[in-house]
Amino acid sequence: MRDRADAVRPVRASARPAPSPDGGPLDEPQPIDPEDFAGRVHELVAEIPPGRTMTYGEVATELGSRASRKVGQVMAHSGGTLPWWRVIRSGGHPPLGHEEAARPHYETEGTPLAEAGTLAGYRVDHRRARWTPEP
Repeated sequence: MRDRADAVRPVRASARPAPSPDGGPLDEPQPIDPEDFAGRVHELVAEIPPGRTMTYGEVATELGSRASRKVGQVMAHSGGTLPWWRVIRSGGHPPLGHEEAARPHYETEGTPLAEAGTLAGYRVDHRRARWTPEP
């Protein structure tokens, strides 16, 4: 099995390969600096436009990682300074425990919603709301 650090790949500018000893870029991806991960999550989530969404996994993938749970931890500790309702679970469901607080944000921003057989009674139509940052 591969080491977790080997499983990441650079996607965004902040995850560029490290330069080789001769000054040129390496072809192989370099592990993401875990010290910088939270800052990059904040930066990416702040870019998500109103009415659009990304899943925790999509945020992680965009940062060259598979650590969707780590994205959730960063979001949980953001102190509400980010548009947290724009990062959803993979099934289109809002952040767990925040379904009621998220709905007014979705409605105000025009985020496409669909009925769901859950306690909240709705989910985000992520197929229509999905946002992917420009390369």
